[in-house]
This record gives sequence, C-alpha cells and structure tokens, in this order.
Amino acid sequence: MPLTPGSQLGVFTITGPIGVGGMGEVYQATDTNLKRQVAIKVLPSSVAGDADRLARFQREAEVLAALNHPHIAAIYGLEKTPDGTALVMELVEGEDLSRRIARGAIPVEEALPIARQIAEALEAAHEQGIVHRDLKPANIKVRADGTVKVLDFGLAKAVDAPGGVSPSTSGSLTTPAMTQAGMILGTAAYMAPEQARGKTVDKRADIWAFGAVLFEMLTATRAFGGEDVADVLSRVLQQEPDLAALPVGTPLGVRTLVARCLVKDPRQRLRDIGDARLALDGAFETAASSAAVAPLPARATPVA
Repeated sequence: MPLTPGSQLGVFTITGPIGVGGMGEVYQATDTNLKRQVAIKVLPSSVAGDADRLARFQREAEVLAALNHPHIAAIYGLEKTPDGTALVMELVEGEDLSRRIARGAIPVEEALPIARQIAEALEAAHEQGIVHRDLKPANIKVRADGTVKVLDFGLAKAVDAPGGVSPSTSGSLTTPAMTQAGMILGTAAYMAPEQARGKTVDKRADIWAFGAVLFEMLTATRAFGGEDVADVLSRVLQQEPDLAALPVGTPLGVRTLVARCLVKDPRQRLRDIGDARLALDGAFETAASSAAVAPLPARATPVA
C-alpha cells in the first residue's frame, strides 16, 4: 500500500509522493533526526519479499554510494525497517527534463549546458565502471539555477568483464506488465539496438541514450517514436533518426555528435562520453564566435 502524508518509515515522516523511480515508489520525506528534506525510494509492498528485487535495490544503493558527483543525485543511506526497505537520497528540486520538453523544443543555447552536465555525470559513472542503462528525460532533473542532476541508477550495472554487461542482466523487452514484474531493464525509446536485442552492453549503450535525449531536447520529438513498444523497438533496430528535424541553427558539431551517438553498430558509435563533452565545448565556442565547430577527437572517429 502506498505511503500517505504523515505516515512514518523509521525516522522519516512522509510529506507526499514524488513519483515512480525505476523499481520503487519515491516520496518526499522529513528526516526527523537531521531536520532535512529528503527523497526516499521504497519498494512496493507487492515485491518487498522478492529476493531479486531486494538484491537490485541493494545494488542501486551501492552504485550510488560509489558515485560522488555534483550532477548525480547523492545517496544518504539505505534504511531497513520492519515497515519496509528504502533508499534515502538527496531531494532534487525542479522539474524533470521530460516535462520541460513537453512545453516545446529547448533552444540550443539552453540545451547545450544541460547536455554537457549530463555528459559529465555519465563520464563520472563510466570512470567507475558503471553503466546507467536507463538514461531518459524523466531521469534527469534541472534545478531552477540550471544545475542538472541525473537520477535513478536502479538499472545501473558495474561492468566487471571486458564484454560489458551480460545479456542475462541487460534485458530486452519493454512493456508495462514486465516493468511491474521487475523484468524490464531500460526504456524502449532510449534503448540502444544491442540492448533491445538482449546482447551484451557497455557504456556505448549510455552514449546512444545520450544522443536520443539530446535529439529530443532540440526537437521536442523522440528520435525513435511509435504507437507502442513493438513499433518503437522496430524503429530503433531498423530506422535512422531524422537529423533534418534538428533546428536550422544547430551547430554542425552538435549535429555530428547526435549522429555519432545514434549509430546502430556499437563498434562504429562514439566510444567515450568524454568525447561528447569535448564536442559540446566546441559547440559553445561556435555559438559565441560563429566560427566553425572543431571535429570530435580523433579517437571518436568510426573504425571498420
């Protein structure tokens, strides 16, 4: 049963619901010990006894604890009480990126700083060997001061083998039913082709999702839309994004970046999110000087 305002979970007094974050229900709460507002993610009672879900919840806590970055929402602790298990996290004010996009395309000069901060967050995760695997606008919050926070590492996975994350943990399907059952790992519109096929994934899956998010910020449309999940996955696997939909004023370097992020073959895709950050820096310079945008670093050049 969902928690209600005023109810207690250990030392936390529930203020109200925030939404759903990955495999948990998220609430705003008051930490009565430290007198601060926090976000807590609670496993629904329907799955609270599921050993696999509990293990993934524990893993999310461990992943967040390994990441200390200004553009990643911080974790304060993992609370286990008779009433339930909860992640205690930084409460990030502001709207998520999906709501901002719903109001229309984001101007280039506003979108680039957001994209750069997302790239910095992913770079920090990748340097720790962590792949997010569910990057999407709904998992990105933008505060009133422009600071970006990447949320919900519930599907993140440490890449502890050269091949990346194994198919058994990468997931390949996206349906509401399977989401509720805890079997879905990723969201169809932002899922790299190899992830959609259930193949091994590595940080290049996050780079694909980054390209899809950047495209959506600039156009207010998804790079791979569709009527239903099957339609979306079919387009992810078979169609190319409509780069002509990018605004006329989009710097050449940004167009190139989006294209290289959304290459279907991961061997040909941009290989390092740090290169995306450098490309965005070049785009900033172009916007300021109207000069030509520098190309991506040589190591990002596709190889046969």
